[in-house]
Amino acid sequence: MSATDDLIRNYYDWLKSKTAWRELNGWIEITTPYLDRHNDYLQIYLRRQGTEWVLTDDGYTIADLAQSGCELDTPRRKALLATTLNGFGVQLNDEALEIKATEDNFPLRKHSLVQAILAVNDLFYVARANVESFFFEDVALWLDDADVRYTPRANFVGHSRYNHQFDFVVPKSRRAPERILRVINNPNKDNAQSAAFAWVDTKDVRPSDSLAFAVLNDRDHRVSEAVQDALRSYDITPIAWTRREEFRERLAA
Repeated sequence: MSATDDLIRNYYDWLKSKTAWRELNGWIEITTPYLDRHNDYLQIYLRRQGTEWVLTDDGYTIADLAQSGCELDTPRRKALLATTLNGFGVQLNDEALEIKATEDNFPLRKHSLVQAILAVNDLFYVARANVESFFFEDVALWLDDADVRYTPRANFVGHSRYNHQFDFVVPKSRRAPERILRVINNPNKDNAQSAAFAWVDTKDVRPSDSLAFAVLNDRDHRVSEAVQDALRSYDITPIAWTRREEFRERLAA
């Protein structure tokens, strides 16, 4: 437990030291240490509304995807977006990602909004303007083809009491323990760090023999060894999409 506590405390210290706040036109602008697809720091906005606080991305996430050629204008894309946001308790207000908080649950809700923004960015990440299918769906279709039994979009409360969403959970069988999968469409440092924190925070509340995997999209871009090594250092096995067949039996067992 002490090793886990140290990792979580170090994460919190890093998050606190790299977060900046300033007042802006009646709102509080919060700059986080997480980077968006353009390597700019993610920013969210905070304002009191009655007895609660409203946290929002001010529509940036959806607008940025649209400008990149990824319009969320089909039933399939809207359903994927809704499922992702629901997993974090985040609402879609017009085109803004929004969540409400009290003083007691503010840290949890702020964390949920930032994680939702990262998840939506990754889910709909596009290497080209026109996309026929999303990586999450490709992974689901491959699991189905491999006859892997799974629960999609599972949420677990971690050691820190934060809620974490995982894309697929393969239940324990007579031949293999529980397997938990994160799908990372854009494998970069921030997404790897987010997956690592989710697993480190969660593993103590899962069965002791549970295994974690990260499915990495390397169809258009090679995944750096640094990202894969970072995942391995937190006991997460990276699965490069182009080498997925090597893991078929491990997941189907």
